[in-house]
Amino acid sequence: MKKLIAILLTLVMVLSLFAGCGAAEPAPETTPETQAPEAPAETEAPAETEAAEASNMDELIAAAKEEGTLVVYGSCEEDYLAVACEKFQELYGIEVQYQRLSTGEVQSKIEEENGNPSGDVWFGGTTDPYNVCAASGLLEAYEAQNATHLLGDAYRDPDGYWYGIYKGILGFMVNVDELERLGLEVPQDWADLTDPKYEGLIWMSNYNTAGTAKLVINTMIQKYGHDEGIQYLKDLDKNIQVYTKSGSGPSKNVGTGECVIGIGFLHDGITQIVDNGYGNIQLVIPSSGTSYEIGATAIFKGCKHPNAAKLWIEYALSPDCVNQAQDNGSYQFLVIDNATQPAVAAEFGLDPENVMDYDFEDAKNNITTYVEEVMNALGGGDDRFETE
Repeated sequence: MKKLIAILLTLVMVLSLFAGCGAAEPAPETTPETQAPEAPAETEAPAETEAAEASNMDELIAAAKEEGTLVVYGSCEEDYLAVACEKFQELYGIEVQYQRLSTGEVQSKIEEENGNPSGDVWFGGTTDPYNVCAASGLLEAYEAQNATHLLGDAYRDPDGYWYGIYKGILGFMVNVDELERLGLEVPQDWADLTDPKYEGLIWMSNYNTAGTAKLVINTMIQKYGHDEGIQYLKDLDKNIQVYTKSGSGPSKNVGTGECVIGIGFLHDGITQIVDNGYGNIQLVIPSSGTSYEIGATAIFKGCKHPNAAKLWIEYALSPDCVNQAQDNGSYQFLVIDNATQPAVAAEFGLDPENVMDYDFEDAKNNITTYVEEVMNALGGGDDRFETE
């Protein structure tokens, strides 16, 4: 009996040991590789994002309507400026007052007003004067919702001081009838323009008043080097008959023959051929390469109608605005992805990608100095430099 009890006790002890072995094993050491992945952070659904953006836009429109007025200084061509302003007024019921001024004139005006601008926004014209004004604290940064439609970061200021709306290619426009009459061939490159046989036949815009002329300075300095670029402009000056106030000035006088060779943006030449019927104009893309402008829009710091100004920027970056350009004599390449490109520009052989690698940062930092250096090299200018 005692043996039986001892056997039973032994069996109980053995079974207890097996039961202990069946208990949960200690958890293995946790390592980064064995940790369960964290649940992904919740992101706003596309529909929610769109709803939020629409709500923000509705609030901006309401605030802009309360201000009731917008003042626009435009440096694009006046026909396009007028229709763009009229469309904005039609869409939002906000009264728009506008004035056409060259980029240099706008720059001078807001520099004089020094933080108390009479205008609200700037529309059109190349970015070199915009960059000078941004560096001087005269433009207001704004992160535009419609900037997502820009074709690339090159078409905006990284801090939101200006946004691109179009792209224009620099070149020559020549009156082929006049050149034939004079027994001269069409110039094909920048170096050709300094040939003495073209003396008194070339028009360009004024370095002090036109963004186009500032782009010419930067192009020559970047193409040839600093000293050689300024020397080139001195050599070119010997053949210049007139320096027009506005960048489009030369193009408007080529068809009539008053200007035989005009330096400027080739889309202005297209306007003279297509809209004004001057079939005697030939467009020349310089054979060794050329540069381009980005036409921009921006808000003046301290403007009186800040919400209407922000709404203008959103509008300017939309098809509602830019698609009107080609119907109003402006054939620049557009730089937003939902716009319709002007087919006529390609028909004339213009390619928006066939341009030199332009250094916008150097232009932004140094153009004021470059203009002073060029004007000093030219002796300060003379009566060929139009300002009115």
